[in-house]
Amino acid sequence: MKILMTTENLFMAKEFYFLLYLLMINLYGFFITLIDKYKAKKEKWRIRERTFFIIAILGGAAGVMMGMTMFRHKTQHKTFYVGIPIIYIFNMICTLLFIYFIYIK
Repeated sequence: MKILMTTENLFMAKEFYFLLYLLMINLYGFFITLIDKYKAKKEKWRIRERTFFIIAILGGAAGVMMGMTMFRHKTQHKTFYVGIPIIYIFNMICTLLFIYFIYIK
């Protein structure tokens, strides 16, 4: 049986919005890391550490981790190099639970 996904059906699917949300929150986490690194170099006003953790908890831990790695930013802070990966694992568990309840149960 072949199922075709039309554009109309795609926008009605809750999975589409979940994936779109994850993409956007991770891009946001990545870019705030880039912006904070830039501001640190220019000795300007910085983004609060709490903001990074809030974005990570809301699903953007992968983006923040990628930004930390690519820009070598906040990697010397123990709360970041330990906390963000723990939040990433929490994000993965939540995503797997979402998949479980949508498709399996």
